[in-house]
Amino acid sequence: MTSPPVGYPTRWEADVALRDGGTAHVRPIRPSDADAVAAFHSRQSEESRYLRFFAPMPRLSERDLTRFTHVDHAERVALVATVGDDIVGIARYDAAPPRPGRPRAAEVAFNISDAHQGRGLGSVLLEHLAAAARERGVQRFTADVLPQNAKMIAVFREAGFEVRQGYSDGVLEVSFAIDPTERSLDVMRAREQRAEARSVTALLSPSSVVVVGASRDVGSVGHRLLADLVTGGFTGALHAVNADAAPGQELLGVPVLRSVRELPGPADLAVVAVPPAAVVGVVGDCAATGVRGLVVVSSGFAETGPQGLALQRELVRIARANGMRVVGPNSFGVLNTDPAVRLNASLAQEMPPAGRFGLFSQSGALALTVLSSVQRRGLGVSTFVSAGNRADVSGNDLMQFWHDDEATAAVGLYLESIGNPRKFSRVARRLARRKPVVVVKSGASGFGVPPGHAVRASRVPFEAVENMLRQAGVIRVENVHQLFDVAQVAVQQPLPQGSRVAVVGNSDALETLAADACVSWGLRVVHGPRSVHPEAGAEEFTDALRAAFADPEVDAVVASWVPPTAAVDAEVAAAVARTAAEGGKTCVTCFLGTRSVSASRVGGAGGGAGGGADGSEGPGAGEGHVVPSYPTPEDAVRALAAVVRYAHWRRKDPGHLVTPEGVDLHAARAVVEDALAEHPDGVELPRATAVRLLAAVGVAVLPREEVHGVEEALAAAERLGWPLALKTVGEELAGRQDLRGVRLGLTGPDALRTAVAEMRAALGESADTLVVQPMAPLGVPCLVASSEDPLFGPVVRFGVEGDPVDLLGDVGYRIPPLTDVDVADLVRSVKAAPKLFGHRGAPALDVAALEDVVARVSVLADHLPEVAELRLSPVLVAERGAAVLDAVVVLAPPQGRADPDRRTLPL
Repeated sequence: MTSPPVGYPTRWEADVALRDGGTAHVRPIRPSDADAVAAFHSRQSEESRYLRFFAPMPRLSERDLTRFTHVDHAERVALVATVGDDIVGIARYDAAPPRPGRPRAAEVAFNISDAHQGRGLGSVLLEHLAAAARERGVQRFTADVLPQNAKMIAVFREAGFEVRQGYSDGVLEVSFAIDPTERSLDVMRAREQRAEARSVTALLSPSSVVVVGASRDVGSVGHRLLADLVTGGFTGALHAVNADAAPGQELLGVPVLRSVRELPGPADLAVVAVPPAAVVGVVGDCAATGVRGLVVVSSGFAETGPQGLALQRELVRIARANGMRVVGPNSFGVLNTDPAVRLNASLAQEMPPAGRFGLFSQSGALALTVLSSVQRRGLGVSTFVSAGNRADVSGNDLMQFWHDDEATAAVGLYLESIGNPRKFSRVARRLARRKPVVVVKSGASGFGVPPGHAVRASRVPFEAVENMLRQAGVIRVENVHQLFDVAQVAVQQPLPQGSRVAVVGNSDALETLAADACVSWGLRVVHGPRSVHPEAGAEEFTDALRAAFADPEVDAVVASWVPPTAAVDAEVAAAVARTAAEGGKTCVTCFLGTRSVSASRVGGAGGGAGGGADGSEGPGAGEGHVVPSYPTPEDAVRALAAVVRYAHWRRKDPGHLVTPEGVDLHAARAVVEDALAEHPDGVELPRATAVRLLAAVGVAVLPREEVHGVEEALAAAERLGWPLALKTVGEELAGRQDLRGVRLGLTGPDALRTAVAEMRAALGESADTLVVQPMAPLGVPCLVASSEDPLFGPVVRFGVEGDPVDLLGDVGYRIPPLTDVDVADLVRSVKAAPKLFGHRGAPALDVAALEDVVARVSVLADHLPEVAELRLSPVLVAERGAAVLDAVVVLAPPQGRADPDRRTLPL
């Protein structure tokens, strides 16, 4: 590849998923693109040329080509979309001269290849061109469109912008502001979800599969993959490739070819198991024959070091440039249990039972553990993907797919790292509104990112990850064992309507353990604990259960049973399942004496069976109603409590994105741009400039003046007004109560003179510079802050100042954009929050005013990535109002967010 020209904005390059699930590459145009642009133009129909240029134009002149391909990437910008070596779409703008007092405008034009119409290229290019224009200070797009160009008019209208249009001289004049709106973002996210879901569908529901690297060696990975596909009963066409194959050779009844290029037609999916040095060549062959997706089981890539990382990036670059998504490398494989597909393109010898639980695992090694747990519990899987090094397809893509997948009722993810937490947060939140999302997130110990995972460094603590998952409605668990404990409730039971629980069993000791566990996990025992006689039969136990289910105060039932003999009583297990089905409420069980977790099942109206004592399924498995069973009541209650919390989150009003009045982001951006123009490497803003920036978003900072000596203090007091506060400059001294670094409520000159003298006597030279500030109403001091993290993007944090923050680390975190519900939850999430709500008889404070400050900070952080650090401390929350006493703002050049305001696939 040739190096880009000087001034070329590499940051605008991106891979994108298209409407049909394929991919394309978007980048700024280059002077070297002249021949490709000419070829693109020549392939267009006469009608398309006329709609673009308003005149017949069979070919572009050298002058036209030079004008189109030579741009300054500021006043004149052009982007191209490519598939393989071909340009398939062009978008450009030419900025109009600035007009004082008017938004900066630019005229835009688009041209999409006839062969690629309907793939969503126009909307993708509009998003990327608008993002580039906003970066260059353009605020509005205009376009002249022929009335018959319905497709282009639809691109503008359906993008979610407020489009104005007029008609002049037979041409439709279109104009719209390009700042993202809630509607335009909703449109973009919905298109992103559909495109990424379809790209995963191509991987999980192929009509044809080719195994590259299939071998006669029974112990080889390639042989195992082909064997698993054959024995798994894959319903589509199956091919095998081995470079050393002889003509006419077959393996496991599948013809073996020497190269992917010899395939009789394009395969939907290629499963690659060749040495790492040969993978890139195989990907090139797949690109040449129209393969739609890749599962790369081969290892030896980023997990081995820099050379392997470079090879991995080249693999992904070639694949995406040619319309393919990649699972892996270093993947365990993919599974789809749908009877119409039966895809076992993995190293799992047995296809897991079909079910409604979707599974994603990054670790290939842990994939085996995960699938073994599925088999052991008889839970059933809809689809499974092991991402390996997660070079392309990630958990975010799978969540996009599962959102509309009717075969999946709940999903589980084992995450060793999160490459794009900001996108994960919004995608998981959207999915969790529809289906439970259970996540095992390793890394709490801080031992780092697994080898092979390309993840930006992060400065936020692990607590921020916890808070992000909670914000998204995700059920976070500690390990794989708990993942499946929760999954059994989420998949097999209705969601509980509340936290009120009935405890029923045949052992006082067991019911006490269950009740204690309920209290420990925040559940309320409102019925029982009720214990029938230890030797009671199924009928008596059923009567007790029916009474619990019939109680209108009960939302969920915990049933436990100690069998009189060593074996699980099949009649009792069936009775529990029937009663739970009739009761229509959440039920979990504990059959003490089982050696592993199993499910109590009943098959049909009259028959029944219990899970075997060894964890195997009894007769009738897979039919009828299923009630999850656990070896201990604590396990059962913990899983139930997790689902109760999730159901409560799902019932809550999700709120609306905060849009405080009086926020002028253009004014705020102007302050930031002026400061960075003077300090391109970043700067801590002078207080006056920080105050101006915050004023642009409606945050007022209490004025203050630094003084040296009594006379300056008195002069400042006359300007600021009485009463006053006198403080030391150093934060470490102001917090030392023994040194009395703050004097409050000074009402006149004599009091001020005395305070200055006392501070100088106590602090010596440290009191040479003091701060005079008007008194704010007394209240609780709080911290409101934001930071721009390389991995997470903007992170807003909140805490109650003093010991809660300084000693206990009692800080809450949220990822913008925030809703009003997010803001309220953040303020209430810290342990010291009761101090704001009338703790121990104190007056309740103006929390609404505090939430307004948090909301404004979140909007600033979300829209201006140049704000590297913002700290409002303290924010005094009083009975009426919240006063910001001081502010620190640090700016830095933006590093580029992992989840920008345009559709992209991860780098």
